[in-house]
Amino acid sequence: MTTLNLTTNTHRFGIEIETIGQTRDTIARAIQSVIGGQIYAIGSEWHAKQDDGRVWKVVHDASLTNVAPERRAEVVSPILTYADMDKLQEIVRAIRKAGAKVDEQCGIHVHIDATDMTATQIVNLTKIVYKQEEIIIMALGIQQTRMERYTKPIDPTFIAKIENQKPKTKDDLNILWYGYHNINPQRYDTTRYHGLNLNAVWVKNTIEFRWFEGSLHAGQVKAYVQLCLALGAKAMNAKATSSQRRMYDAQSAKYDFRVFLLGLGMIGEEFATARLHLLAKLPGDGAFKRGRQ
Repeated sequence: MTTLNLTTNTHRFGIEIETIGQTRDTIARAIQSVIGGQIYAIGSEWHAKQDDGRVWKVVHDASLTNVAPERRAEVVSPILTYADMDKLQEIVRAIRKAGAKVDEQCGIHVHIDATDMTATQIVNLTKIVYKQEEIIIMALGIQQTRMERYTKPIDPTFIAKIENQKPKTKDDLNILWYGYHNINPQRYDTTRYHGLNLNAVWVKNTIEFRWFEGSLHAGQVKAYVQLCLALGAKAMNAKATSSQRRMYDAQSAKYDFRVFLLGLGMIGEEFATARLHLLAKLPGDGAFKRGRQ
């Protein structure tokens, strides 16, 4: 396995994968088949503990209403680094082999560590996403119903506040995000239901990306994580960013998004599969902006 030529090679992350069709204990055993260690139950949760002490949790997810309660599961990873990517993919394959499935209700959430990110870097990330949000939504094939409820686009008024007030600290940003200084934010605050969820910054010191439709395809899962890490790296390295909205153009969409991915540093063989998955749903030609002559 090669290493990202970005700050993301040390940027920690976590992932939550929603599944249906299999019991939580069976999924925990599938995870154990990859990581070793031990499994045990705590109430309705099943935990798979690695030898290094990190714990994978398989928890009940009440939002998955299409199946019986005992077959609703959300896999919650421990803190991971890029070195864990191969093992994450093995776990995804093992879960699928054990009989877990996804449907239109299932989603994937990726968290990147925000502990060492400054307010300016978080603002950079917000503006980068806002600028490219329309094409990101199309590339990921996000359902309209999901966008209306669980993964709302960035509010333009939030961007306007950022541009006008230029927050310098996380406390400044907190006020703009909530509309007041929220010194005790809750995990289930209603502001969490955005594709880019900054509520997580003050709840668990992460930034959450909630865009992704459910998948148990190991290559897709890796692509989603790589995209989030690359966005985080771009935001941390950028001196300045623009929030000028880029309109979606179906004729050049695949080319435009490919250029964007390359600009994030997703270049070369390490990202070949990610580019394949992330460009697959877009129309146009990846090599020619207006199509091949």
